[in-house]
Amino acid sequence: MGKLKLYLLYRWIFSILLIPVCIYFLLHRGEYTLLDNFHLIVHEAGHLFFSFFGNFVQFLGGTLMQIIIPLLFLIIFYKSQMPKGMQFSFFLLGHSFINISVYAADARTQALPLLGNGKHDWAYLLNEINLITFDTEIGYFFFGLAILFFIIAIMFPLFRLNE
Repeated sequence: MGKLKLYLLYRWIFSILLIPVCIYFLLHRGEYTLLDNFHLIVHEAGHLFFSFFGNFVQFLGGTLMQIIIPLLFLIIFYKSQMPKGMQFSFFLLGHSFINISVYAADARTQALPLLGNGKHDWAYLLNEINLITFDTEIGYFFFGLAILFFIIAIMFPLFRLNE
């Protein structure tokens, strides 16, 4: 019986540690943390990477890269058979969607500080597609995705039957 408890603890320890972290980020949506520095770098790199595809895609590129990088991590960890890395990738994706949700919801008020004298990505994007008045709802949609990916990250050991 002792070995079973150790096995279950090993299998669920990362989830147990993630629970308070996820709750913290959900309750403190919009507060800038150290992890947001990572997302900021990825976001800005996305603008550069997608700058060759026109204005709209360039503005969208920051957000796209914030989704693509955690997905690439997920693929790499999957191919390397590293379930804890996959679990962390789902967490990172969830946190990224919190970051995106705050930015999208800020489109009309534009209260967030931006790097340099840059334009507000989501104000531009939502104006272009005539959805600027739905910025708050779009922000909550992304926040819902964040919650979903946090739940997947926490419950991930249930999906790893061959571990």
